Amino acid sequence: MGKRPGLLYEAQQRLDSLMALGQSRAHAKAQARVLGTYHWPFSDGKIHAYTTRTTYQNIVMRFLCWCRATHGTKRLHEIDQRADTLVSAYLHLHVQEDYSPWTLATTRSALRLFFGSPTLASEVALPARRREVIRRSRTPFLHQKRPRHMSAEDWQDLLAFLGATGLRRHEARALRVGQIERQPDGHVVLAHVHGKGGKIRQVPVLPGQETTVLRLVEGRRGEEKVFPRLPKHLDIHAYRRQYAQALYQSLSGRPLPPSQGDYPVAFLMRKPS
Repeated sequence: MGKRPGLLYEAQQRLDSLMALGQSRAHAKAQARVLGTYHWPFSDGKIHAYTTRTTYQNIVMRFLCWCRATHGTKRLHEIDQRADTLVSAYLHLHVQEDYSPWTLATTRSALRLFFGSPTLASEVALPARRREVIRRSRTPFLHQKRPRHMSAEDWQDLLAFLGATGLRRHEARALRVGQIERQPDGHVVLAHVHGKGGKIRQVPVLPGQETTVLRLVEGRRGEEKVFPRLPKHLDIHAYRRQYAQALYQSLSGRPLPPSQGDYPVAFLMRKPS
């Protein structure tokens, strides 16, 4: 008889079996709605993107290593039999250690999918996810010293571009000149952008910022990357946040929501100016 696979190798094999690359999660949602089985949050029990696989695998491996070190479990079937108890204890520990509400929710989602139980550790009360406790990109921008490989003009062009388009880091890194298109109505869009999970999307440039974007690609070949290199430590997410806020105000005609709490109901009922 061959050697039995170890705990972490067994986990990798199970994660491999959950991969559904090329299958549409949106289609799975639509089918669930037709069948009347759709509920929020929705999961079809599969992993549809490499980025999700990486995130979930890291969570699962940390949990299994904790189980092995804390409870001496060396086989996956042993953990399967005690999954609810072990996951609950693991989450309780993380809550006590003041982990982010978003981190805790992602951890539970990953373990629920891995163990095939949408109600796993339901008795664990996770802290509410509130806007006022978000810390990412809420402080003054860090690491904005101009990189050596970029001139002052290139640096300012990059910041202006990010503020006008709100691209994610991997989207900005891959963007080609030919993807920037002026529409007949004068608006400018970034076409065929490979977004989160590999989905293709069109990104509208903020109204009034069209010239800023077009100036950067004027006279350049379509196959060129708009920005061949990006600073490693630049807080790109902060510019994405600024873009989202400006786009919201442009489309809705409303001011931004308050930093804490929600809009008063009377305000929401009022038509935008």
